[in-house]
Amino acid sequence: MNYILFDGPSRDSLLPFTFTRPVADIRVGILTIREKWEKYLNTTTTTITEDYLSGKFPMVELDRNVLINSSFLPTRELVDQIKSLKENQAVFQGEDVIAFFSLEGQEVDFSTFEQISFEGEVIRIEHTWDIFSKNGEALQADFDFLTKGRTSEPLSDTNSVIHPENIFLEKGASVEYSILNATEGPIYIGENAEIWEGSLIRGGFALCHNAVVKMGGKMYGPTTVGPHGKVCGEISNSVIFGYSSKGHEGYLGNSVLGEWCNIGADSNNSNLKNNYAKVRLWNYATEKFEQTGLQFCGLMMGDHSKTAINTMFNTGTVIGVNANIYVPGFPRNFIPSFSWGGASGFTSYLPIKAFEAAKVMMARRGVEFDKKEADILSHVFELTKKWRNY
Repeated sequence: MNYILFDGPSRDSLLPFTFTRPVADIRVGILTIREKWEKYLNTTTTTITEDYLSGKFPMVELDRNVLINSSFLPTRELVDQIKSLKENQAVFQGEDVIAFFSLEGQEVDFSTFEQISFEGEVIRIEHTWDIFSKNGEALQADFDFLTKGRTSEPLSDTNSVIHPENIFLEKGASVEYSILNATEGPIYIGENAEIWEGSLIRGGFALCHNAVVKMGGKMYGPTTVGPHGKVCGEISNSVIFGYSSKGHEGYLGNSVLGEWCNIGADSNNSNLKNNYAKVRLWNYATEKFEQTGLQFCGLMMGDHSKTAINTMFNTGTVIGVNANIYVPGFPRNFIPSFSWGGASGFTSYLPIKAFEAAKVMMARRGVEFDKKEADILSHVFELTKKWRNY
């Protein structure tokens, strides 16, 4: 069977992260949503997404296909139900389609489908804040799936450990002279990841492959640091996608950072309003600030965005793709993509300049800034012009 992941109606509510990736490639828990589905299905997947993303994330359609709504995370029960789908059948939860069987070129009309209800528990990622607020559930589910029937690599006896049975190290992982407390959630250390001396780690916590917690890092949350990430300071209940850095002191809480982001030394975000009111976030779909229903909500930062040292962010700040914030004071709560500046004002960060920085940063990690990446970011620059008044 050919499995295709599609963005679904949640795509716009997951901007700015879906400016540069399909919904399936959002990381929550330990794995991306695509990685979860591929491991449960034991096969590769392709994607139906925006046209400008299809060069990097193509779709392959065969004679017989099952299409899966990427906003739903897999469970064994759900996967078994999806694998049993036959022609003109679809799995629904309430009024929302989770998956359906489709023949090549078939025009889909769900009124003609047999609609099968899924009654089990399932995690769904519909809003940007779901990425951190549901990270604990997703992390536990990934931990259980990835470690079932396996034995952890040994943990050095230089560490102080509480509940070692909830700690798992992959091959090449290194942890020295740190305190790890897995009472409240699991701790997963990926292949060739490192936790340097003097770090305080409280689960749930995931450090993906080749990522680093520098000396004295304080991680709790539950928090995820994606592949090749580099972190230090204090991080609480946040998800950092791959290749991003928060490598110095400063606080990051109830936040999500995309790929290739860099947070300058001693930068901090607020995750709680002084009056304890529920937090509003900029919503790209409605083009206004909307209630999250959360009392704790920090920073949402799209790919390739960066801050200078000592940058401060108010509660509920949304930053687009390729923004560069560098002047003192609190910038506003919504910073459009390709913005350059801070509290005193912004100018447009032209792609030719942004691409120069991206090439250098990516080359440091052995990744090429290629034409596909440039074309995606150029399209995002044009898409987001309407929000830049400079």
